[in-house]
Amino acid sequence: MAAVAALYDEFKSLDVEVLSLSTDSRFVHQIWQREELSKMVDGGVPFPMLSDGGGKIGSIYGVYDEAAGVDIRGRFIIDPDFVIRAMEVLTPEVGRNPAELLRQVKAFQHVARTGEVTPSGWEPGDTTLSPGPDLVGRVWEVWKP
Repeated sequence: MAAVAALYDEFKSLDVEVLSLSTDSRFVHQIWQREELSKMVDGGVPFPMLSDGGGKIGSIYGVYDEAAGVDIRGRFIIDPDFVIRAMEVLTPEVGRNPAELLRQVKAFQHVARTGEVTPSGWEPGDTTLSPGPDLVGRVWEVWKP
């Protein structure tokens, strides 16, 4: 969460709203913000930290572990029409990659804006593909991994 907070200005420049959610109470979030997060990121986490007591939201997204009573760590990219475009769920011992999250947001925005598709590892300015019958069997001519 702190790593996403460190890139928050870049997410905001892309008109992305960042929210965090856990089964912790707002009081635990407040303490965690004051005692931990504010020491990792100047000013702490600048986006809302929401409480999912009971795991109702986590259950909807498939990340609530009922036996443990916690939401498993994950991230979701949800488009302006509230469609989940991407998700990643990892157990706590492996951290998520906020730079990859940012890359994927840029790719989804490019696709929405242009109708082109972005190949694996695409970065802004890289080659894109225009889907259609002329591309079938010829992707190798345009894109190399």
